[in-house]
Amino acid sequence: MPRPQKKFILSLSWGMEGEYPHEPPFRLWRTSSALPKARDCFTLPASPDTAAKEQAMHKTRRAGQAIPAGLGRRELIKGVVGGAAAWVALGLPRRGQAAEADGPSADAPLKGRIQQTVCQWCYGGLTQNAAAKDKFYAAVARMGIKGVDLTGPADWPLMKQHGLVCSMVPAQSIGKGFNRVENHAACIAEARKSIDLAAEHGWPNVICFSGNRAGLADDEGAKNCVAGLKQVIGYAEEKKITLCMELLNSKRNHADYMCDRTAWGVNVCRQVGSPRMKLLYDIYHMQVQEGDIIDTIRESIEYIGHFHTAGVPGRNEIDDTQELNYPAIMNAIARLKFTGFVGQEFSPTRDPLASLAQAVKICDV
Repeated sequence: MPRPQKKFILSLSWGMEGEYPHEPPFRLWRTSSALPKARDCFTLPASPDTAAKEQAMHKTRRAGQAIPAGLGRRELIKGVVGGAAAWVALGLPRRGQAAEADGPSADAPLKGRIQQTVCQWCYGGLTQNAAAKDKFYAAVARMGIKGVDLTGPADWPLMKQHGLVCSMVPAQSIGKGFNRVENHAACIAEARKSIDLAAEHGWPNVICFSGNRAGLADDEGAKNCVAGLKQVIGYAEEKKITLCMELLNSKRNHADYMCDRTAWGVNVCRQVGSPRMKLLYDIYHMQVQEGDIIDTIRESIEYIGHFHTAGVPGRNEIDDTQELNYPAIMNAIARLKFTGFVGQEFSPTRDPLASLAQAVKICDV
């Protein structure tokens, strides 16, 4: 009896697959329908960024600046270019629509239970100038993304042309925040300026930070945060803008940062006592710091105004190369009737737009 023919699955980067009679020696990352160059199609994941590089990128992106190209690494597959070209020539079958020439788009309209945004700082190589940003904004809008986090006023007219909002307006620096009285004057002035800009342009949120401990006890820092935030939250209420204090891990990426546990941040929000005072719950950071993601979100959702995503470990793609179950997390968020944004904030190791489109589909539950 003849042996049944074995088939292999070739997995594409945003969820499309095809069956083939021979095992492919590589993984295909499709970046356009034409697939003009092997280097555009076949890449290996880069090793995770170091904590030091991550901190450097954070400092830049929180100020609303683009990250320069070259901070990430992409390696070409060696020795299989000929084979890769052959597979391309076959015209691989796949599910769904072909990618747009300028980047992938969603196969179908998104379900819309999760309103998704993206952090521009993760795509410095694609946002170096106005022309590049125009293509980037067009590409993310085609994916069904609603806005871009942490951009400055210079980018907003172009974003508006593509129907995108600035979903989180930048303000102060991470290290010097509301936890020290001597920082209050500067933090309040920066917050008021960003609140004015957000209100003028119709944006919903402004970011803020606790600051680092620098020897200060957590309870004293919380008391100082409450005192400082109470001096500006009335203005945010008047302008209908939500202040979001970001939760960051102090274990790997932001050593000594005070708002590094959900309970601490919830306590600050509760004492400020305003519906316009919320937390930016960064799923990556809180998995690194404390875990227990879904139950913590359920218990704290009243005080959460925004989410960020990334894979653990490495802060890269949110697919099966990392430990978090993002479909389960997104389902939990959707069941809580959360109406804010979930921002994709990972550093892509493969084709950036393909990885982003894949993440959008993963979170579209």
